[in-house]
Amino acid sequence: MTAIISVGAAVGCSSSSSDSTVSEVEKVDVEDTDLIDDIPEDAESTILWMGTYDLNPGEGEDKSVEMTLFNNKGGTVEYSQVLDSEKFDQLAAAILAQQNVPDIFKYEWLAFPCQVVKDMYQPIDELVDFESDLWADTKDVADQFVLGGDHYVAPISFTVGTLIMYDYDVVVSNGLDDPYELYLEGEWDWDAWTDMMDTFCSSATGDEIRYGINGWFQTQIIQQTGKTMVNYDQETNTFTSNLDDPDIERAENLLYDIGKKGYVNTEWTGNANNTLSDGLTLFYCMGTWAMTGNNGPSEGDDWRVVPVPSDPNTDEKYMTSDMLAYMWVKGSDKSEAVKTWYECCRVAATDETYLENAKQKFLNANPNWTEEMYQVYIDASSTEYTQIFDYGYGISGTMSDDNSNEDGNCITRKLYEYTNKTDDDGHQYTWSELRESYSATVETELNEINEAIQEFLAE
Repeated sequence: MTAIISVGAAVGCSSSSSDSTVSEVEKVDVEDTDLIDDIPEDAESTILWMGTYDLNPGEGEDKSVEMTLFNNKGGTVEYSQVLDSEKFDQLAAAILAQQNVPDIFKYEWLAFPCQVVKDMYQPIDELVDFESDLWADTKDVADQFVLGGDHYVAPISFTVGTLIMYDYDVVVSNGLDDPYELYLEGEWDWDAWTDMMDTFCSSATGDEIRYGINGWFQTQIIQQTGKTMVNYDQETNTFTSNLDDPDIERAENLLYDIGKKGYVNTEWTGNANNTLSDGLTLFYCMGTWAMTGNNGPSEGDDWRVVPVPSDPNTDEKYMTSDMLAYMWVKGSDKSEAVKTWYECCRVAATDETYLENAKQKFLNANPNWTEEMYQVYIDASSTEYTQIFDYGYGISGTMSDDNSNEDGNCITRKLYEYTNKTDDDGHQYTWSELRESYSATVETELNEINEAIQEFLAE
């Protein structure tokens, strides 16, 4: 199964020509389905959603497939609006006061284990049967979010965090192999990637400055090893540091090397269009929002996309993705309606009719993307890959929340990215320096969450 693509999110805010083309695709009829039961007549059918956006359609907007299905099954969603900067505080306040407690809240990094241990969410095992056809291919990911034997996350869909975009004409003119063809042949790995950047950057002439890559790719490269900064032992419900892992060190050293060689443009360029158009940067890595609409290729461009290159030392297929899921808030007693909402979302994300319609909308809104490019996006967002999530992002504000750190970068982000960057004095950190600088903080945060977990499970 594959994840449904959100056309509005993928197109990007700066696309002014997309709206008229999207309307040319016929709106899909949402058919009733016997995969989902109606909400029982004696059960409450309205769920309260607390979030930064409304799940209901606004004026002039089409109702989503999942909302149409939910309405057809007797359900409605009430919206409680919160600001992004205040959402966690308002959720905690509602739960503490037991007033206007929402039923569902969007999954984000801090949900597990940090906010589960703070008693903000409840297990979802009575709502979701992970052995059923509807949920079976999400079980491996759901099993990553188990505490005390209970599941807390029901994955709806996955969206690949970043793709690498490149100009095929630049690749050809520099005598390089096509990354897309290497990807199809299973040969798109770190070695091919670094060899291409070596050749491209070393071919600069005169005062020309060339870069191998720009964008956000460091986390994804490291997680291609299948390893993360924090490990979790579900038998003991204990989180431990993984900073001494040799595969992580190998990936960090690779990032250090390409940074030291000058292959990485660390400046913020904004989007693929700004980055690739002058032919001086070989690869641009970012979410699709930065390479669609006006941010992406123009008419006449032959630009292509591939996933981040794989680790040549493993045959496993790993992917760093964003997960769509709705947490079941502690205090909600609307199990029937929440269960139905989950199922409606899952059907919307997996039914081939809706997926095909989403594809047509995307390609119509982005005429300079090919079907092959779109398929790369779909494949990378699918459960064909082992989806990687680092528990480090869910331990605490210090580990996960950029706003909780004075320099605007959380500890986990620093561990993934800083071997590829320089500080204000021009110093580029080695992995040994980074590990030494932050290992004590990581241990402190892990000790605190482990103590909190034991107290939580003892209650």
